[in-house]
Amino acid sequence: MPEIEEAVPKYLQIAGHIRDQIVRGDYVAGAEIPSERQLAASWKVARPTAARALETLRRQGFVESRQGSGTFVRSANAAPRARERYERARDLGTMYSDTESIEFLAVEIVPAPEHVAAALELPDGSEAIRRSRLLRGAEGKPIELSTSWFRPDLAKSAPLLLEPERLRGGTGKYIAETTGQASSYARDQVAARTATDDESRLLELSEGAPVLVYRLTVYDESDGPVQTDDAIYPPGAWAFRQEYALPPL
Repeated sequence: MPEIEEAVPKYLQIAGHIRDQIVRGDYVAGAEIPSERQLAASWKVARPTAARALETLRRQGFVESRQGSGTFVRSANAAPRARERYERARDLGTMYSDTESIEFLAVEIVPAPEHVAAALELPDGSEAIRRSRLLRGAEGKPIELSTSWFRPDLAKSAPLLLEPERLRGGTGKYIAETTGQASSYARDQVAARTATDDESRLLELSEGAPVLVYRLTVYDESDGPVQTDDAIYPPGAWAFRQEYALPPL
Protein backbone atom coordinates (compact mmCIF):
# COMPACT_ATOMS: atom_id res chain seq x y z
CA MET A 1 0.00 0.00 0.00
CA PRO A 2 1.23 3.56 -0.65
CA GLU A 3 2.49 5.42 2.40
CA ILE A 4 2.59 9.09 3.34
CA GLU A 5 6.00 10.43 2.32
CA GLU A 6 8.39 11.75 4.93
CA ALA A 7 8.96 15.49 4.82
CA VAL A 8 12.25 16.80 3.46
CA PRO A 9 14.61 17.46 6.40
CA LYS A 10 14.48 20.99 7.76
CA TYR A 11 18.06 21.83 6.80
CA LEU A 12 17.34 20.87 3.17
CA GLN A 13 14.18 23.01 3.17
CA ILE A 14 16.23 26.00 4.34
CA ALA A 15 19.01 25.30 1.84
CA GLY A 16 16.47 24.84 -0.96
CA HIS A 17 14.75 28.14 -0.14
CA ILE A 18 18.02 30.07 -0.23
CA ARG A 19 19.15 28.24 -3.37
CA ASP A 20 15.92 29.27 -5.12
CA GLN A 21 16.50 32.88 -4.09
CA ILE A 22 20.01 32.73 -5.54
CA VAL A 23 18.89 31.13 -8.79
CA ARG A 24 16.04 33.58 -9.33
CA GLY A 25 18.35 36.54 -8.70
CA ASP A 26 17.28 37.80 -5.26
CA TYR A 27 20.87 37.26 -4.11
CA VAL A 28 23.38 38.15 -6.82
CA ALA A 29 26.97 36.92 -7.00
CA GLY A 30 28.94 38.46 -4.14
CA ALA A 31 25.91 39.20 -1.97
CA GLU A 32 25.96 38.15 1.67
CA ILE A 33 23.28 35.70 2.77
CA PRO A 34 21.82 35.44 6.30
CA SER A 35 24.13 34.08 8.96
CA GLU A 36 23.70 30.85 10.87
CA ARG A 37 22.29 32.81 13.81
CA GLN A 38 19.85 34.76 11.61
CA LEU A 39 18.63 31.60 9.86
CA ALA A 40 18.11 29.81 13.17
CA ALA A 41 16.00 32.73 14.43
CA SER A 42 13.94 33.30 11.27
CA TRP A 43 13.24 29.60 10.65
CA LYS A 44 12.86 28.78 14.38
CA VAL A 45 15.37 25.93 14.23
CA ALA A 46 18.46 25.00 16.22
CA ARG A 47 21.82 26.52 15.25
CA PRO A 48 23.23 23.13 14.09
CA THR A 49 20.29 22.81 11.64
CA ALA A 50 21.02 26.27 10.21
CA ALA A 51 24.74 25.45 10.02
CA ARG A 52 24.00 22.26 8.09
CA ALA A 53 21.85 24.22 5.62
CA LEU A 54 24.75 26.59 4.93
CA GLU A 55 27.15 23.68 4.57
CA THR A 56 24.79 22.10 2.02
CA LEU A 57 24.85 25.29 -0.05
CA ARG A 58 28.65 25.38 0.17
CA ARG A 59 28.94 21.79 -1.03
CA GLN A 60 26.57 22.50 -3.92
CA GLY A 61 28.75 25.43 -4.96
CA PHE A 62 26.22 28.21 -4.40
CA VAL A 63 27.99 30.02 -1.56
CA GLU A 64 31.42 30.42 0.00
CA SER A 65 32.42 31.33 3.54
CA ARG A 66 34.92 34.08 4.26
CA GLN A 67 36.46 33.82 7.70
CA GLY A 68 35.41 36.72 9.88
CA SER A 69 33.13 38.17 7.19
CA GLY A 70 30.20 35.83 6.52
CA THR A 71 28.78 33.65 3.74
CA PHE A 72 28.58 35.02 0.21
CA VAL A 73 26.96 33.96 -3.06
CA ARG A 74 29.05 32.48 -5.82
CA SER A 75 27.88 32.44 -9.44
CA ALA A 76 24.69 30.34 -9.49
CA ASN A 77 25.37 28.85 -12.96
CA ALA A 78 21.71 27.96 -13.23
CA ALA A 79 18.73 29.52 -14.97
CA PRO A 80 15.53 30.03 -12.95
CA ARG A 81 12.80 27.54 -13.66
CA ALA A 82 9.15 28.52 -13.92
CA ARG A 83 8.61 27.61 -10.26
CA GLU A 84 11.28 30.06 -9.10
CA ARG A 85 9.93 32.77 -11.41
CA TYR A 86 6.35 32.32 -10.17
CA GLU A 87 7.53 32.48 -6.55
CA ARG A 88 9.50 35.63 -7.31
CA ALA A 89 6.45 37.22 -8.95
CA ARG A 90 4.37 36.36 -5.86
CA ASP A 91 6.94 37.75 -3.43
CA LEU A 92 8.34 40.72 -5.35
CA GLY A 93 5.85 41.49 -8.10
CA THR A 94 8.19 40.58 -10.97
CA MET A 95 9.39 37.34 -12.52
CA TYR A 96 12.79 38.75 -13.42
CA SER A 97 15.72 39.93 -11.36
CA ASP A 98 17.44 43.29 -11.75
CA THR A 99 20.41 41.51 -13.34
CA GLU A 100 18.31 40.10 -16.22
CA SER A 101 17.42 41.94 -19.41
CA ILE A 102 14.57 40.93 -21.71
CA GLU A 103 14.26 41.37 -25.45
CA PHE A 104 10.88 40.64 -27.06
CA LEU A 105 11.42 38.76 -30.32
CA ALA A 106 7.81 38.22 -31.35
CA VAL A 107 4.35 39.06 -29.98
CA GLU A 108 1.74 37.84 -32.43
CA ILE A 109 -1.03 35.41 -33.34
CA VAL A 110 0.29 32.52 -35.45
CA PRO A 111 -0.70 28.94 -36.35
CA ALA A 112 -0.23 26.83 -33.23
CA PRO A 113 2.40 24.07 -33.40
CA GLU A 114 1.01 20.60 -32.77
CA HIS A 115 2.28 20.35 -29.18
CA VAL A 116 0.91 23.81 -28.37
CA ALA A 117 -2.54 23.02 -29.75
CA ALA A 118 -2.58 19.81 -27.73
CA ALA A 119 -1.47 21.53 -24.52
CA LEU A 120 -4.03 24.35 -24.88
CA GLU A 121 -6.74 21.88 -25.98
CA LEU A 122 -7.26 23.64 -29.32
CA PRO A 123 -8.56 22.00 -32.50
CA ASP A 124 -6.00 21.09 -35.16
CA GLY A 125 -5.17 24.04 -37.37
CA SER A 126 -5.97 26.62 -34.67
CA GLU A 127 -4.03 29.79 -34.07
CA ALA A 128 -2.49 30.84 -30.74
CA ILE A 129 -0.96 33.93 -29.17
CA ARG A 130 2.84 33.73 -29.06
CA ARG A 131 5.10 35.82 -26.80
CA SER A 132 8.76 35.05 -27.52
CA ARG A 133 11.57 36.54 -25.40
CA LEU A 134 15.35 36.35 -25.15
CA LEU A 135 16.72 36.71 -21.63
CA ARG A 136 20.26 37.79 -20.84
CA GLY A 137 22.07 37.52 -17.53
CA ALA A 138 24.22 39.92 -15.57
CA GLU A 139 27.13 39.69 -18.01
CA GLY A 140 24.91 40.18 -21.05
CA LYS A 141 25.14 36.56 -22.18
CA PRO A 142 21.94 34.76 -23.29
CA ILE A 143 20.58 32.50 -20.56
CA GLU A 144 17.11 31.56 -21.84
CA LEU A 145 14.99 31.63 -24.98
CA SER A 146 11.39 31.58 -23.78
CA THR A 147 8.10 31.39 -25.68
CA SER A 148 4.69 31.56 -23.99
CA TRP A 149 1.55 30.44 -25.82
CA PHE A 150 -2.09 31.35 -25.09
CA ARG A 151 -5.52 30.60 -26.49
CA PRO A 152 -6.44 33.07 -29.28
CA ASP A 153 -9.67 34.25 -27.61
CA LEU A 154 -7.55 36.00 -24.97
CA ALA A 155 -6.63 38.61 -27.58
CA LYS A 156 -9.89 40.39 -26.73
CA SER A 157 -10.16 39.82 -22.99
CA ALA A 158 -6.42 40.22 -22.25
CA PRO A 159 -5.14 42.54 -25.01
CA LEU A 160 -1.80 43.31 -23.34
CA LEU A 161 -0.68 39.78 -24.23
CA LEU A 162 -0.18 41.21 -27.72
CA GLU A 163 2.01 44.09 -26.52
CA PRO A 164 5.82 43.65 -26.41
CA GLU A 165 6.15 44.69 -22.79
CA ARG A 166 6.64 43.08 -19.40
CA LEU A 167 3.49 42.51 -17.38
CA ARG A 168 3.90 43.17 -13.67
CA GLY A 169 3.52 39.94 -11.75
CA GLY A 170 3.68 37.89 -14.95
CA THR A 171 1.17 36.81 -17.57
CA GLY A 172 -0.59 34.44 -15.16
CA LYS A 173 -1.46 37.26 -12.79
CA TYR A 174 -2.58 39.48 -15.66
CA ILE A 175 -4.86 36.78 -17.08
CA ALA A 176 -6.36 36.14 -13.65
CA GLU A 177 -7.06 39.84 -13.18
CA THR A 178 -8.63 40.33 -16.62
CA THR A 179 -10.48 37.05 -17.13
CA GLY A 180 -10.81 35.43 -13.69
CA GLN A 181 -8.95 32.33 -14.90
CA ALA A 182 -6.41 31.89 -12.10
CA SER A 183 -3.40 29.59 -12.30
CA SER A 184 -3.63 26.70 -9.87
CA TYR A 185 -0.91 24.16 -10.75
CA ALA A 186 1.63 23.36 -13.45
CA ARG A 187 3.11 20.37 -15.24
CA ASP A 188 6.73 20.25 -16.44
CA GLN A 189 8.47 18.19 -19.09
CA VAL A 190 12.22 18.34 -19.70
CA ALA A 191 14.26 16.99 -22.61
CA ALA A 192 17.63 17.59 -24.28
CA ARG A 193 18.21 17.96 -28.01
CA THR A 194 20.36 19.74 -30.57
CA ALA A 195 19.73 23.47 -31.00
CA THR A 196 18.05 24.66 -34.17
CA ASP A 197 19.81 27.23 -36.36
CA ASP A 198 17.70 30.07 -34.90
CA GLU A 199 18.30 28.89 -31.33
CA SER A 200 22.05 28.65 -31.95
CA ARG A 201 22.09 32.20 -33.33
CA LEU A 202 20.03 33.72 -30.51
CA LEU A 203 21.76 31.83 -27.70
CA GLU A 204 25.20 32.37 -29.29
CA LEU A 205 25.96 28.66 -29.54
CA SER A 206 28.17 26.72 -31.91
CA GLU A 207 26.54 24.58 -34.61
CA GLY A 208 25.18 21.31 -33.22
CA ALA A 209 25.32 22.45 -29.58
CA PRO A 210 22.97 20.71 -27.14
CA VAL A 211 20.19 22.62 -25.39
CA LEU A 212 17.78 21.82 -22.59
CA VAL A 213 14.09 22.16 -23.49
CA TYR A 214 11.82 22.89 -20.55
CA ARG A 215 8.13 22.68 -21.41
CA LEU A 216 5.58 23.98 -18.89
CA THR A 217 1.78 23.97 -18.99
CA VAL A 218 -0.20 25.92 -16.39
CA TYR A 219 -3.76 24.89 -15.41
CA ASP A 220 -6.60 26.52 -13.50
CA GLU A 221 -8.59 24.90 -10.68
CA SER A 222 -10.92 23.18 -13.15
CA ASP A 223 -7.94 21.64 -15.00
CA GLY A 224 -8.30 24.02 -17.94
CA PRO A 225 -5.02 25.12 -19.58
CA VAL A 226 -4.07 28.76 -18.96
CA GLN A 227 -0.84 28.87 -20.95
CA THR A 228 1.99 26.67 -22.18
CA ASP A 229 5.65 27.69 -22.35
CA ASP A 230 8.76 26.46 -24.12
CA ALA A 231 12.06 27.52 -22.50
CA ILE A 232 15.35 26.74 -24.21
CA TYR A 233 18.52 26.82 -22.10
CA PRO A 234 22.17 26.78 -23.25
CA PRO A 235 24.56 24.14 -21.86
CA GLY A 236 25.90 26.43 -19.12
CA ALA A 237 22.48 26.72 -17.47
CA TRP A 238 21.53 23.10 -16.95
CA ALA A 239 21.84 23.09 -13.17
CA PHE A 240 18.31 22.33 -12.01
CA ARG A 241 18.44 21.00 -8.45
CA GLN A 242 15.79 19.54 -6.18
CA GLU A 243 15.95 17.83 -2.81
CA TYR A 244 13.59 15.04 -1.83
CA ALA A 245 13.41 12.18 0.62
CA LEU A 246 14.40 8.67 -0.52
CA PRO A 247 12.54 5.58 0.71
CA PRO A 248 14.58 3.14 2.80
CA LEU A 249 16.03 0.24 0.77
